[in-house]
Amino acid sequence: MSANYDQSNQNAKGNEIVQLVSFNIGDEEFGVDILRVQEINRMVEITRVPNSPEYVEGVINLRGKVIPIIQMRKRMNMDAKPLDKDTRIVVVEINKKVIGFIVDGVNEVLRIDKTVTEAPPAMVSGIDSDFITSIAKLEDRLLILLDLEKILSTNEVDDLKKLG
Repeated sequence: MSANYDQSNQNAKGNEIVQLVSFNIGDEEFGVDILRVQEINRMVEITRVPNSPEYVEGVINLRGKVIPIIQMRKRMNMDAKPLDKDTRIVVVEINKKVIGFIVDGVNEVLRIDKTVTEAPPAMVSGIDSDFITSIAKLEDRLLILLDLEKILSTNEVDDLKKLG
């Protein structure tokens, strides 16, 4: 991961700068606000939990704390893929609950000017557009910015609190 950023939230033109962690799920590249990411881990053994929702892979012990692990491919209705050396767990906090998301691979830390983002179309690559805050148009690619608060409903986060 590269990290070429400074402490300011504005560029020389006064535009707002957003710092993101970018990762892949399938052929799509996604980004989340770096301030929401607590850590990024390699895959570890996940303990299955009976009667948990389909998208919940299980739980892990993260430094003495049990946290639920969400398979983002399942959550976004994408085909399953075997885990490999690039697979990572992105640990975030949603509604005061620490949760891990399994992604195919983490790319980099990016600083983008908010002016290169625009609202998403109604449907993006078969992913429910409620999860998406905006699309960033970078020089050579598009980056789908996710709203972590909307990936899981309040009821789903409450259900996850029972797991950990």
